[in-house]
Amino acid sequence: MGRQWVPVSLQSSSPEFATPLEQGGTSVRVVLLTGPSGSGKTSLAALTGLPVLNLDDFYKEGTDPTLPQLPGGGADWDSPLSWDADVAVAAIEALCRTGRTSVPVYDIATSSRAGVSRLDLGDAPLFIAEGIFAADVIAGCREAGLLADALCLRGRPTTTFRRRLARDLREGRKSAPYLVRRGLRLLRNERAVVARHCALGAHPCAKPEALARISAARVGGAIGEAVRP
Repeated sequence: MGRQWVPVSLQSSSPEFATPLEQGGTSVRVVLLTGPSGSGKTSLAALTGLPVLNLDDFYKEGTDPTLPQLPGGGADWDSPLSWDADVAVAAIEALCRTGRTSVPVYDIATSSRAGVSRLDLGDAPLFIAEGIFAADVIAGCREAGLLADALCLRGRPTTTFRRRLARDLREGRKSAPYLVRRGLRLLRNERAVVARHCALGAHPCAKPEALARISAARVGGAIGEAVRP
């Protein structure tokens, strides 16, 4: 089980990312983990010890003419329209049906896809797909019979703001002025973001409950029933 990096150039929105590397007979389920940017999704997913599909790697490229724009100019990277949901769902389905797939490697600093990675679940019966737009694929995963649970991490907006800004500055994701402006905008909108995710079918919770629900799904519990409308 692991992620193998392949240094090749990619084309935007290519369906090849969702093509399984081999046809197999594995059948697993996915836990969709969403929440505001900076809510702790990545660190929580790592704590589970399960394979993780980073849904933020499915952002569109900065040159894509379909990118939504902010009123003051510039791409709105917090809009679901900045993300390729169809290719992300196809990758999730490939993992659930075959246990492996290829996914793009996205460079946030340059707003571009820099390569492709291979994700192999090994014998894991469950995996985490985490990202700020994970709630947008809840319905599709449920209808396909792939969903184990859907969770939305929530906390204090001020804590999320500080954590997000520190991370983004440390990683050099964008310029400091841009990150501060974006952070303040997300701070104001955080409760609305959580409400939207919940309306799409995600269960709002803090880290301890999220870990408990993932553990239950891992051993075959019926926790997934809770995400049905």
